[in-house]
Amino acid sequence: MKDLKRYSNKTKAAFVLLLVMLVIVLSNFNTLRNSKKVNDNINAIYKDRLVVAHYIFQYSKELHFIKAEAEKLDLSDTIKKDQIIETLNTIHDIDDLYAKTVLTNKEKEHFNAFLKSCKEINNQIENKNWGKIAVSSDQALKTLESLSKIQIQEGKTKLASANAMHNDNNSFGQLQIALLIVLGGITFYLLIVKKTKKTIKIPESPSMN
Repeated sequence: MKDLKRYSNKTKAAFVLLLVMLVIVLSNFNTLRNSKKVNDNINAIYKDRLVVAHYIFQYSKELHFIKAEAEKLDLSDTIKKDQIIETLNTIHDIDDLYAKTVLTNKEKEHFNAFLKSCKEINNQIENKNWGKIAVSSDQALKTLESLSKIQIQEGKTKLASANAMHNDNNSFGQLQIALLIVLGGITFYLLIVKKTKKTIKIPESPSMN
């Protein structure tokens, strides 16, 4: 207490002012960092979730076509072979795009299983084993369904994380407003309140008259 009494009120106010400014700067830095993370999560939801969901839809569409072609009884083996090979080429074009996205370990595992099923389809084309091609197509479609569920779950996780950081930014924003009010009060104090000065009255010299 004695140490505090040694400092003037303006010095104390200036110290509090610096402390409040430091808290505001740190709070603002944290808000900017959270904003970057929110932006990263939004980009990830688009690039690695929504776009990939479109790839899965395309995969599913092509595999349903392969299965339908393999099960048709009124098509010649040559037509079936040509159409299925062409469809597999379309699927392989999507493979390159899918592989460039960010995949979790579980997604990689399912994606590799999907590629294995597609390879099985390709191997059975030369043997003209249309029944096994239909079975492999079913397996690939089931794998795509699992991948789709993972996509939804990962998207929810990213969205929840972004919402949490958004709420944190709101809290820090409210804190900054409160600190700015304090800052304004201290500034008002420093500008208006003046230290009381003691006036010393010097006695007049005695008159010679």
